[in-house]
Amino acid sequence: MRPVPSELPCPWHAFSVADVAARLSTDLRDGLPVAEVARRRAHYGSNRLVEARPPGFLHTLALQFADFMVGVLMAAAVLSLLLGELVDFITIIAIVMVNALLGAVQTHRAERSLAALRDLAAPAARVIRAGQLVPVGADELVPGDVVLLEPGDRVPADLRLVETWALEADESPLTGESIPVEKRAAPVLAPPTALGDRRNLLFSSTTVVRGTCRALVVATGMDTELGKVAAMLRPGPRDATPLEGRLSELGRVLVLICLTVCALVVVMGLGRGEAFAPMLLTGVSLAVAAIPEGLPAVVTIALATGVQRMADRRVIIRRLPAVETLGCTTVICTDKTGTLTENRMTLRELHPGGPAELAAGLLCCNARLTAGGRDARGDPTEAALVLAAAASGITREAVEAAYPRAAEIPFEPERRRMTTLHSRRGRGVLDRLLGRDVRHFLVTKGAPDAVLPLCAARQDGDRRVPMDPAARAECLRRAEDLAGRGLRVLAIAYRPLYRTPGGRPEPELERDLCLLALAAIADPPRAEVPEALRVCRRAGVRVLMLTGDHPATARSIAEELGLLERQEAVVTGAELEAMDDRRLARTIRTATVFARVSPADKLRLVRAVRRQGHIVAMTGDGINDAPALKEADIGVAMGQTGTDVAREASAMVLLDDDFTGIVQAILEGRAIYDNIRKFLRYLLACNAGEILVMLGASLLHQPLPLLPVQILWVNLVTDGLPAIALGLGRPDPGVADRPPRPPGESIFARRLGVKIAGRGMLIGLGSLAAFLYGRHAFPADLTLARTMCFATLVLAQLLHAFDCRSEHRSLVETGLLANLPLLAAVSCSALMLLAVIYLPALQPVFRTMPLGLGEWAAVLAAAASSQVLVGIRRLLRHQGWLR
Repeated sequence: MRPVPSELPCPWHAFSVADVAARLSTDLRDGLPVAEVARRRAHYGSNRLVEARPPGFLHTLALQFADFMVGVLMAAAVLSLLLGELVDFITIIAIVMVNALLGAVQTHRAERSLAALRDLAAPAARVIRAGQLVPVGADELVPGDVVLLEPGDRVPADLRLVETWALEADESPLTGESIPVEKRAAPVLAPPTALGDRRNLLFSSTTVVRGTCRALVVATGMDTELGKVAAMLRPGPRDATPLEGRLSELGRVLVLICLTVCALVVVMGLGRGEAFAPMLLTGVSLAVAAIPEGLPAVVTIALATGVQRMADRRVIIRRLPAVETLGCTTVICTDKTGTLTENRMTLRELHPGGPAELAAGLLCCNARLTAGGRDARGDPTEAALVLAAAASGITREAVEAAYPRAAEIPFEPERRRMTTLHSRRGRGVLDRLLGRDVRHFLVTKGAPDAVLPLCAARQDGDRRVPMDPAARAECLRRAEDLAGRGLRVLAIAYRPLYRTPGGRPEPELERDLCLLALAAIADPPRAEVPEALRVCRRAGVRVLMLTGDHPATARSIAEELGLLERQEAVVTGAELEAMDDRRLARTIRTATVFARVSPADKLRLVRAVRRQGHIVAMTGDGINDAPALKEADIGVAMGQTGTDVAREASAMVLLDDDFTGIVQAILEGRAIYDNIRKFLRYLLACNAGEILVMLGASLLHQPLPLLPVQILWVNLVTDGLPAIALGLGRPDPGVADRPPRPPGESIFARRLGVKIAGRGMLIGLGSLAAFLYGRHAFPADLTLARTMCFATLVLAQLLHAFDCRSEHRSLVETGLLANLPLLAAVSCSALMLLAVIYLPALQPVFRTMPLGLGEWAAVLAAAASSQVLVGIRRLLRHQGWLR
């Protein structure tokens, strides 16, 4: 009995067919015996992808509580419970649980990439075993099986071709190659040949679009190229997003503040002779006040609002932090096929162009329009001709009615051309070329260097002009120029026949042809992409093209889009493999286009860019893009042309495959981060004001200016509504004209910490002044002084909310109506303040009393003082008197 190969050789493309058969111990004619198949299946396992077992939902849920900010909120909940504030305790716990559940659900869904990959496996295959052709499930294939394939078949495993007949395969999902690849069994290739150039192999999950073949299974399951992609998608630790990192940093700062405040208040109170229990209660109240309990809720609302705005633009966000991550993106690594281009072969040039030339090309095609007439089925190159003819009003039905096909000499890789024979039965667009006496003619379509040598003339208007060597050389030069621009070039020629051809048409008929036209076909760039790239440059976002396509095609598209200058080099996958990490890092800083790259190359490039400190967005649609999509800070998949693999590995999906959606998401992400800074500026300045009131009163040996219940009311009610409204604000003008923020930038950068501290001090001092005025004017009525302090604190905070609408423009510049939700929130909070002060049922709960006109005058003056001082400072800066 023949032994099972213990270790499969690699690379298979470097071995001849005979060597491969010998190494796999298989018979090329009869295949494997049934018993041998069973042995090998026991050795190699099923031909399917192995899915790593994901962590259970409860484990995923438990991981959500490891976040530092969640720990801070849990501590705040415990402190609230110690204060006897049950409602506050329940609210905080509810916020933590909802956020944990949302995070767990999103994480649990994120590992479905392998399931999508497994679903791509071909359901069945036709195999020769023991000399018999039998259908089997694709998962039953083993190395050494002999497989037969025909057009439309999905390749069930990695195969070494044995025999081919005009074979072409669509490998775009795996390699990014937009044009079907010609496959042959004969060549033995060098070991370092790139994946897209291994013409003697077929790869699992690709599709046969033309011809037939007999092939040997050389790799199954996780050993296939698809399996290698699956291995790259194995679950691993997820890096924190920039937003999560900044909120974690904020949590640490708040904990430090809480501990410091508690200690100061308790120590100073004990130093004044106060009882320990009341001072501890007050310190704990301030500690709770320092923590913005509503922060996770406001962040979630801000992100969800941005997600909804993106959904209105046909952009689906699968993970909430993805939008904010895009907002600080510094590099976009984009695939070409289906992302920058339409992923549909299109007639780009026809020279000379006209109805007759299109009609002749249509006659020599086997592709057909679909039922809706918007697409075509068949060879993508022929489909381009069919769609171009249809767009010009030339239908196959009308042309074939006038010139029905009598016979065909099919396309073969060795001949690189196809010829169809037609009879003439009616009037049509070719009549001006054929003249009156011609009853039969043939049309030939193929590679220029295969058709032009057969041409004795060329069509010049209505005349046939002899083709001399100079004219033929000029046509070849033009074809080479088009091919150098990444276009697939076809020569279309015809030959009138003045007598009926007898018998079966032979290739000998393909002589004395007359050249009609050169057709240039390519996958065109999307019309909206150049403007999107210009916006990216204006926004300081660098775009890199990573494609498996041919370097000439990649260069042509990049130059047409304005992504690449003519003198810039295109880096190939072979060149990348020869680079060490240091040289790769240098290359990335200057190169823009990377062609003929494998999935492993894309993954390496994304990792290299991230190591340079960039926040990377990766766009793509194919299986070959999935590992890099998962590795990037944010993966962006195409919704229409994208595979399930790409979508499941991504955080964001463009439903219309519109590259401009990425630009809109970048701007939306910047707006969301701006909004988060806005409400942090508001919340923390307000909390700082509350703390300073208490600390100031303690330093002046005054009674507590605010009671714990008043502090909690301000923190949970008055602060909450304006903060949420700030999180819903529209982007500031010019958001696209500034560079992305540095990835390591602190959330308090650009003087935000100074603004928070400064405004918090003004709010605190104004509120303390109102309290001291009340103590001086009404020394016997502590409740009135506390009410004045309480009212001043609330109003000063509400006025501050209008300043927080923009970091770059003043209240006058933004206008009062710039954020209507904020205006409504401030109005509601002001009414709630009046209710607490004037409703008899609430006065005993919050220890307040009604204020008269004199007291309100003092409150309004104290509350507005911070606004006036900030306005004066801005005026002085505008006049150049302050920096």
